[in-house]
Amino acid sequence: MGKWGFCGVVVVVGLVLAVACGYPEDLVVRLPGQPKVGFRQFAGYVDVDVKAGRSLFYYFVEAAENPDLKPLTLWLNGGPGCSSIGGGAFTELGPFFPKGDGRSLRRNSMSWNRASNMLFVESPAGVGWSYSNTTSDYQCGDDSTARDMLQFMLKWYEKFPAFKSRDLFLTGESYAGHYIPQLAIAILDYNARSSGFMFKIKGLAIGNPLLKLDRDIPATYEFFWSHGMISDEIGLAIMNDCDFEDYTFSSPHNVTGSCNDAIAKANLIVGEYINYYDVILDVCYPSIVEQELRLKKMATKISVGVDVCMSYERRFYFNLPEVQKALHANRTNLPYGWSMCSEVLNYRNTDGDINILPLLKMIIQNNIPVWIFSGDQDSVVPLLGSRTLVRELAHDMQLKITVPYAAWFHKGQVGGWATEYGNMLTFATVRGAAHMVPYAQASRALHLFSSFVRGRRLPNRTRLPIDG
Repeated sequence: MGKWGFCGVVVVVGLVLAVACGYPEDLVVRLPGQPKVGFRQFAGYVDVDVKAGRSLFYYFVEAAENPDLKPLTLWLNGGPGCSSIGGGAFTELGPFFPKGDGRSLRRNSMSWNRASNMLFVESPAGVGWSYSNTTSDYQCGDDSTARDMLQFMLKWYEKFPAFKSRDLFLTGESYAGHYIPQLAIAILDYNARSSGFMFKIKGLAIGNPLLKLDRDIPATYEFFWSHGMISDEIGLAIMNDCDFEDYTFSSPHNVTGSCNDAIAKANLIVGEYINYYDVILDVCYPSIVEQELRLKKMATKISVGVDVCMSYERRFYFNLPEVQKALHANRTNLPYGWSMCSEVLNYRNTDGDINILPLLKMIIQNNIPVWIFSGDQDSVVPLLGSRTLVRELAHDMQLKITVPYAAWFHKGQVGGWATEYGNMLTFATVRGAAHMVPYAQASRALHLFSSFVRGRRLPNRTRLPIDG
């Protein structure tokens, strides 16, 4: 695909005419306050159910260089019910971040479109600018989300047929620990039935993923204790009194009374002035930021080099009419503003209890590599649970350790720690990273992602001399 790689050719009365058949109406000419770039952006809707009036909104950016030689990567945020465009695209790994004034953008020099063409989707309907004309569609769950995403991908390929033959990587974070494996299984089922087009799915990478609730939940309190955020007494009470085997999203209080007391005390001690998604970051005080945004002042607050108020600046930016127009968004004039996580969705909370490990096993058995990576400052889905679950999966599949657990390096420093099982299953931490890994450690996250899509292991040694 060259500069107009989405185009086709039509012959009319002996004349050969180039036709921009890749839905040029979805081309984003320029976003308000956007710095100039050399790659193209597209945004718009894909109708996944015309009869119900259900449509998903997407944002797509070409690779910064040689997009015709790069794969396609889908990114999904979790929630369930949170926006991949607000999260992944404009807060974590896309080409732009909102500036402190909430009215313009700055370039993300560590955007993942340096390594791949990137596709972000607001899924399911009811998230962000995705919608349905059938109100009951907002009562949904994992199964319907996977079906709609499969339909989305098939119809998106009709818009951008050049990518049908391109390698496809599926990535995401948090509740995308459900979304991505379930979509991968739907794709594999489709491929098994298809006598024509087949997806070229080449790998999965999921950050801080919810995989198995009864292991991921206790890991939060282990994290609190190990980071000095709760006392020995409270930590021991939770470990001794709580049986998380019975813990569910729908009925989290079906643990014993003494366990509930200990958990309540732990939550009270940790308090509300900590960013649970990155415990080393400061918190943003929204009332002050929103006032500054209205007054057109610079609202950015920096903590450890990270804009901790970006979520408020992003919401302000996306609700500007000129931004929505440039993105071809909100075509039905929704009766509510854009928000990071849906205020209309009623997602089936029992789906959070689903054990995802059997799905990952099936995916690996289809020779598709799986990477699980964890920001090590996240208390919401901590590495303590994910690392254990990956090891248990490897043991169940009888996968031998092919890369022993050790540090990996980036720019002469420890980027995190990693291990690999059977050349198919990788677990990696990202040092100093949040639940949203690229948000807090952009350079290390890009290194990890680039290694993943290029089929390379993370480097386990540094080339720089270490002074004695």
